[in-house]
Amino acid sequence: QLVESGGGSVQAGGSLRLSCAASGYTYSYYCMGWFRQAPGKEREGVARIYTGGGTPYYADSVKGRFTISQGNAKNTVYLQMNSLKPEDTAMYYCAAVISPFCAARSASNQYNYWGQGTQVTVS
Repeated sequence: QLVESGGGSVQAGGSLRLSCAASGYTYSYYCMGWFRQAPGKEREGVARIYTGGGTPYYADSVKGRFTISQGNAKNTVYLQMNSLKPEDTAMYYCAAVISPFCAARSASNQYNYWGQGTQVTVS
């Protein structure tokens, strides 16, 4: 089970921090990612990270503004979102797949586990 939190409404230029906590899984290491979907648009990858350590990956649209990180507990990841823009408005989803190959896991259909999403609105 993946549970997201931290969404909300913010003015352009503001910041939000999303959290994703995983529970009930037997494996310790996952590729965990954040995706977003705006109304009428396809779900797109935002950022991903391997919880066993390694380079995080970002969509070009969020590079330099968003940071994905892992909590002290390996089953928690965060998405720090700074300099938010109206085009960042979307439902944000946490996703996970049992794989160390995070570099190749950019598409939503490569993930097995999903949270219910948290809304981010930037005005």
